[in-house]
Amino acid sequence: MDGVGKEGQLHIVVFPWVAFGHMAPFLELSKALARRGHLVSYLSTRRNIQRLPRIPPRLSSLITLVELHLPPTEGLPEGAESTMDLEFDKVPCLKKAVDGLEEQVAEFLATASPPVDWVVHDFIQYWMPRAAARAAVPCALFSVYSPWMHAFLGAPRTAPNADGGS
Repeated sequence: MDGVGKEGQLHIVVFPWVAFGHMAPFLELSKALARRGHLVSYLSTRRNIQRLPRIPPRLSSLITLVELHLPPTEGLPEGAESTMDLEFDKVPCLKKAVDGLEEQVAEFLATASPPVDWVVHDFIQYWMPRAAARAAVPCALFSVYSPWMHAFLGAPRTAPNADGGS
């Protein structure tokens, strides 16, 4: 273990898709990990972090909310940082903006203190295993979808379609 702190304590980065049906379960996962004594860095954008429920005081020293800055993206309205900010036909623009976070996330993974032990990411960040590998950090997919939904959607892609759609 590379993390600093109590013996057995890990530093775990969680990074959900920017939809509240994903962010809320990832926050619950973060709280469960913190209750077990692990440090958690929860990555999202400023506006989404502001919308999250408050972290219980007894866990607040173990969960850090890390702000990412979405790059300007053609077709994405200014201030749109989650699916609730958009009409459905604009979601591909948000996916493209999230793809633009790869370097920010890779930099965080490489420079975080204490060092990151694990990354837990959502389905949309197809690039996360690559970013984590650059920092020599293992990663795991946490899905809010049921197995039947994954079967319906099919095998994951390694990159989105050229038009940004799924």
